[in-house]
Amino acid sequence: MTNQRNDSSGNLVLCMKNEIRSTKYKPVDYQQLHALTEAKKLASASAELKIRKAVQTSKISKEQTLIKQHKQVWWQEHQRLNEVRCKIESEIKSFLNEENIGNECLSDLMNFEQELSEQGCAYLKNVIDPIQQLRADLKYRQCHISQHPHSHSEFNSVKVLEEVDFVKKQLKAVFESLKLEQQKIENSISDWSVKIADHSSEERSNLLSELPIELEALECPYPDLKSSILNGFRDFTEKYQKKLQVLDQQLEDIYRNYQLSDEDHWLYQAILDQYPGNLCGRRTLYLDMLQRYFPHKSRHDLVEHEKYCDQYRFAKEQRKILMSNWHKNRRDFIQKAVLTLAEACTAHEMESMLAKDRKKQQEVCADLKAKVLQWRAHQEEVARLEMEISARRREKEEEKEKLWKKKELLQREEKKKKIRQYWAKKEQKWQEMEMRDLQRLEELKKLMAEQSVKDRERVKYRQEVLEKRLMEKKEVALQEALEEEERERRLEALRKQVAIVAQFDPVRMMSDTMASKARMGIGIEEEFILQKPLFTLNTYNEQQVIMKISTIDAKAVIMLRTVEVCVWFTNYFQYLHLNNMHISIIFISI
Repeated sequence: MTNQRNDSSGNLVLCMKNEIRSTKYKPVDYQQLHALTEAKKLASASAELKIRKAVQTSKISKEQTLIKQHKQVWWQEHQRLNEVRCKIESEIKSFLNEENIGNECLSDLMNFEQELSEQGCAYLKNVIDPIQQLRADLKYRQCHISQHPHSHSEFNSVKVLEEVDFVKKQLKAVFESLKLEQQKIENSISDWSVKIADHSSEERSNLLSELPIELEALECPYPDLKSSILNGFRDFTEKYQKKLQVLDQQLEDIYRNYQLSDEDHWLYQAILDQYPGNLCGRRTLYLDMLQRYFPHKSRHDLVEHEKYCDQYRFAKEQRKILMSNWHKNRRDFIQKAVLTLAEACTAHEMESMLAKDRKKQQEVCADLKAKVLQWRAHQEEVARLEMEISARRREKEEEKEKLWKKKELLQREEKKKKIRQYWAKKEQKWQEMEMRDLQRLEELKKLMAEQSVKDRERVKYRQEVLEKRLMEKKEVALQEALEEEERERRLEALRKQVAIVAQFDPVRMMSDTMASKARMGIGIEEEFILQKPLFTLNTYNEQQVIMKISTIDAKAVIMLRTVEVCVWFTNYFQYLHLNNMHISIIFISI
């Protein structure tokens, strides 16, 4: 096959070199390829255009959904603000319309409200109504011109434009004055808010630094206790003052890092308040609205400002919690101090009562002491007489005890002699037994030495036998390896006998078969002429193949049987070898 492939490739190379045309190779049509590439480019351009349109439509739909969500939020906020406004206005009116109001400030407020309403009506009459009238007039003229284009000569556009410019200038002046007035009012309100904040901070600092009146007004019989309570309160307030100063410093630092001005921050806070906390996608909505309100600010600046606002709010809450904790702890401290001082007063009263009782007890104790001294003198005389009587009795008992001890000593000496004699006999018996045991021990040591020599010889003999068996096993294994090599050699000879010996015939392999020639009508002869093979092939016939297969099967069966017998014998010898090893190990251990 390899020779045939090489020949075919060589023929193809020759064909291409000699410029001989073949059906397998066609000339390239570059115009058609160029048209195909242009079509592919147009298809890719149309696909890119579709993708851009899809992206644009998705952006527009996203923008529309955001605007829709903004409208819903604005409508809800508008309703809420209207409700709040109506409620506050009703409360203010009800508060101002009460009959028992005698305060001048409230009457001034009512007058100011009436004045503001009059100014608003005048503003509507003088500014807004003329503008609305001018707008309606211009719309009417525009409609009239569109319907009657020939009457354009009657309309003087220059005068109208001059009138519009004059109105614009007036409105601009009015709006500037209103803006200045608004700025003045906002500045005054901010000044008042700063003053109120400073005043409240001063009050809080004074409240933190001042001592409570409840503690100063209380009386305490122990001045040290009261001074310690006041010092404890000062330490307590100093600790909270330090924490409050740290939080105030944090608030100032955070406020200094704001990315927006005060007016922009107020607008930022108003936008955030429009979106409730439970709204889905709240942050996306208000960030989108902030980017619309502040186009000159990047998203990063708005996010940074949001972070600082969150930090400021958190610090504010911490300050509020700190102040509430201080009020609570201050109240608890004052209650505990009042209770402590009350307990000190009661304790002082109890001590004064106890001092009076102690004086009475001392007088009673003096009377009792005189009686006790007299009773003690009588008791001492009785004890002296009893001691003299007991001393006489003790002398008699001591004399009796001396006599008994002498008798006891004599009896002990006799017992000691008997014990010495007994232990002398016992020691002699022990020495005899020890000599006998030593002799027996020497005999046993000699026997054990002889037995150890015999055991060493036995172990040496067993080791020689084991080495001999191992050598025999090695020889057997070597013999088996030689037999295995011989068997492999025989198998290789058998493989060579049954190998394919048919000659290579490429002509017969590539030529047409008899059946194909018969179908195509090549070499058809008369019917009476017998068919004969075209070529002589050196192959096996049916009987030779059957005989070869039978001989190969018989040899394979014989080989398998011999291998099974060899495996059985090897397993048996291994089993015997393991048993002998186990027995020899047992003898060695014995």
